[in-house]
Amino acid sequence: MNPSISNQFLPNPFPSIKTTTTATSTGDSGDEIPPPPPHQPNFIHHKIPKTPSSSATAYHHPLSTITGHTDSVSCLALCGEFILSASHAKEIMVWQQPDLRLFAKFGHGRGSVKAVVTVGNKIFTAHQDSKIRVWRVSRINHENNNIFKLVETLPTTKDYFGSFMNHNNYIQTRRHHRRLWIEHTDTISCLSVRNGFIYSGSWDRTVKIWRLSDYKCLESIKAHDDAVNALTIADDGTVFSASADGKIKAWERQQQQQQQGSLHFLKFILEGHKDISINSVVVSGDVGGGTVVYGGGSDGYVMGWSWGEGLKKVVEVHAHKMAILCMCMKGEILCTRSTDQSIGVWKKEVKGLTKIGVMLGHEGPIKCLHVSPSSIGGGFLVYSGSIDKSIKVWWVPRYSGRTKVEDFNSLVKVRKVVTTPTILF
Repeated sequence: MNPSISNQFLPNPFPSIKTTTTATSTGDSGDEIPPPPPHQPNFIHHKIPKTPSSSATAYHHPLSTITGHTDSVSCLALCGEFILSASHAKEIMVWQQPDLRLFAKFGHGRGSVKAVVTVGNKIFTAHQDSKIRVWRVSRINHENNNIFKLVETLPTTKDYFGSFMNHNNYIQTRRHHRRLWIEHTDTISCLSVRNGFIYSGSWDRTVKIWRLSDYKCLESIKAHDDAVNALTIADDGTVFSASADGKIKAWERQQQQQQQGSLHFLKFILEGHKDISINSVVVSGDVGGGTVVYGGGSDGYVMGWSWGEGLKKVVEVHAHKMAILCMCMKGEILCTRSTDQSIGVWKKEVKGLTKIGVMLGHEGPIKCLHVSPSSIGGGFLVYSGSIDKSIKVWWVPRYSGRTKVEDFNSLVKVRKVVTTPTILF
């Protein structure tokens, strides 16, 4: 190992952030927002090495480890200066960057939180109780505190009142059971927001579309023959849904909704291996030439299809020994996480995918990944949550030229230091 590695550190990768304090208060939902505790000796922190050149070996290791959840971490999101993490309990924990101290907790409903997305000062959470909840982040009172306040639950009361009297608005869900079509009838597993619409996917096999301005349910699509596991939206607005039926379906929005018609129509279907579940889907690049749709399967394979001048399978890589649970993409870098407790790092090439790294550190299957939208120190941050109840923060460099494939955790020994939540970077 290069002895100078330990001295190759960059300054604080986070932008300058004004730190606020929390007052003990209660929102409309009745959930108390406690102040951050004065001491949290639950961080393992490392600094960022410089970006590797094309001839150097890259090094991947967790920058920080955050603990505090009492159950498995199920989903992650970023909201301004905050990291949001949810668990199989109903609570959502808010961690403030850059020091990663616990800022607040909030939650409502029954069952676990399955997905979190943010748009501006709004947070959308999907739940096991088949509801979508909308939270507003607002700064109030003279101390300029942040409050996470429940402002709506979908379907809305207005939507219910406008639908329940009409017999045609009911659908058969199972024998002797009928529900309004605006309702999900099983766990909501995924959310995505784009172009003024909220898209929700559920284990009830449907994808529902909600208008962002007033939260009205506009459409319900019987999308798959099994549970919908993931959603993503391409730059042109094409919606991709991945399912336990082993298929990825592409849905295109019509310019104008026809009377008694639908907003979206099926554009094409991508099929994975036989008898597997597609657990994750991401789209690379701009729509057109070079665009690839990647699907992560329960058999550990990543499959990719290019589209533009017709559909063509261009990638089929046995990425993990066990099921792929989630993927995220930043530019040409694809990160895959698996039941095997590892995160694979891949670079998109003309010939397919090249493996450029492995990140190890979790002690259980990794349930969720989230990538930072901004570049930091010649690379970007990746956040991971696991069944081991921890969140890890990783730094992934941008690669140029040919990069040696390594298990980067085995290349560098980093002294683990447990710190109080002072300035970590």
